[in-house]
Amino acid sequence: MPSASEILRDVFGFPGFRPGQADIVDNILDGKPTLCVMPTGAGKSLCYQVPALLLDGPTIVVSPLTALMDDQVAGLRANGVEAAAIHSGRVREENVADWRRFEAGQIKLLYLSPERLMTPRMIGALQRLEPALFVVDEAHCISKWGAGFRPEYEQLSALRQHFPQARLAAFTATADTATREDIARKLFGGSGEIVVHGFDRPNLSLAVMPRQKGVEQMLDFLKDRRDVSGIIYCLSRKSTEETARRLADAGYRALPYHAGLSPEMRREHQEIFMAEPAVIMVATIAFGMGIDKPDIRYVLHLDLPASMEAYYQEIGRAGRDGGDAEALMLYGLSDARMRRQFIENDGEDMDHKRREHKRLDALLAYCEATRCRRQVLLSYFGEDRDEACGNCDICLDPPKLVDATREAQMLMSAIARTGQRFGTAHIIDIVRGADTEKIRERGHDSLPTFGVGAGRPKPFWQSLVRQCLAGGQLALDIEGFGALRLTELGDAVLAGKAQVETREYVSRKTGSGPRRSVQDLPENVDADLLGRLKQLRKDLAADKGVPAYVVFPDATLMEMAALRPQSLEELGQVKGVGPKKLADYGEIFLERLNDTANPG
Repeated sequence: MPSASEILRDVFGFPGFRPGQADIVDNILDGKPTLCVMPTGAGKSLCYQVPALLLDGPTIVVSPLTALMDDQVAGLRANGVEAAAIHSGRVREENVADWRRFEAGQIKLLYLSPERLMTPRMIGALQRLEPALFVVDEAHCISKWGAGFRPEYEQLSALRQHFPQARLAAFTATADTATREDIARKLFGGSGEIVVHGFDRPNLSLAVMPRQKGVEQMLDFLKDRRDVSGIIYCLSRKSTEETARRLADAGYRALPYHAGLSPEMRREHQEIFMAEPAVIMVATIAFGMGIDKPDIRYVLHLDLPASMEAYYQEIGRAGRDGGDAEALMLYGLSDARMRRQFIENDGEDMDHKRREHKRLDALLAYCEATRCRRQVLLSYFGEDRDEACGNCDICLDPPKLVDATREAQMLMSAIARTGQRFGTAHIIDIVRGADTEKIRERGHDSLPTFGVGAGRPKPFWQSLVRQCLAGGQLALDIEGFGALRLTELGDAVLAGKAQVETREYVSRKTGSGPRRSVQDLPENVDADLLGRLKQLRKDLAADKGVPAYVVFPDATLMEMAALRPQSLEELGQVKGVGPKKLADYGEIFLERLNDTANPG
């Protein structure tokens, strides 16, 4: 029987495991129930695909999305591994044919949704086939503590009763300590091992900016990034459509993606984004899970994400090839109010609401951080980092902290004197002495605090409100339609018993966060040759109807362009070129690599 390392080399074309992968493979082969928390792009799939090929029985992979299943199956088949996905997006005849092949032992890995797997009929059929391994992908979906809870995933807690002899493994990129423990309890009955391989993505540059003129900020950010692909996340379907239209008018190739589009159009837009260069996907959160395009160079949030977990997942789609990538978030106070309203309207479970409010509090604190942003992000997931990262807006352009207690007291006095019943815009108007009908009608122009802050611009006061919300001196009263209210700490500030320290306000032109060059090619990689290899890959992928990376990922093409192999034997030494891909694509890629006379 071959070893795990031999399977990795001879099937998938990699000379060795990345750090941590081999231990997870050994755990699964040894029968230890294992939950693996690994950052996106760290190679989770290989951790269960390799043992699946070494075990005697079949492997069942539970996945939440049909598109994700299909891409995984296409990737396995490209490496010569017999795999299939049975789901409602395929015609019945194809599902039946693949099930019969699976029953006959001809298919090694079968991908199923949790709904299809946990039916009595499927459970009974699988019990007769004695699967060797069950893999739960996107395992955070099973936990109510998690940010992406899905009720259908809870049924998976019965797997160990239905299949006591089968191995069980679970994988996720996003789970805090409470979520990890809940996953292990539900899937493994509290036993098993939790392996956490870090949340840091050092190649991602992190930045957050207050949203002032969102469209201008977006266009300013994109102007030096016309030749790379990225994702822009919007909160609503309407803003997704409008943003894509604005970008198209500005000369970008931008495609909308949201749940209101037909499945056919969503699939078409996704395939274009996956296969072609310099495409911007403007999307709601309907787009993302399972997206494995390696060369996404940036993720731009035009609105506040739902939570730290959602933010981490969404920015994790950038830079999966290990090259430099950027994550910029624009946010405003209206985002926080809207997010809190979403939480309040989400069912009757008060514990769930409290958890979601705390998650949002953590995200707002991240937005208003005055220390290394990566330290704040990793700390949320229980990972302490002593040194600043040097690759976030705060490290690259550190804010100067100042005592803003006096200004905070002005703000809080206006809030208290108006009964803590008004939102940010009205309170700031009072402090700045604005002449509005609302102020005149309520007599707020006679308050002692009216106009006391006229010497400061509106953006200063907006920033101060955000930082006091993040610092816990103020809170938003959701039931009071977003009214600002003082917390116990805010009362102490107003009484002169506590201070408020904030970043110094600097009036400046709208910017786009820290400037970093997009990924530069290594000196030994010829850009023209790499472009020809990518075009060949695109053509082959189109012929086979699969995403381009299924043929070869970018990292493999870059190594080809650097090494310029002259024979099939030399090409077979390139990382990611396994025997099946060498047989399928070797000759045609060698021809393109060596065709210097006719580079077209």
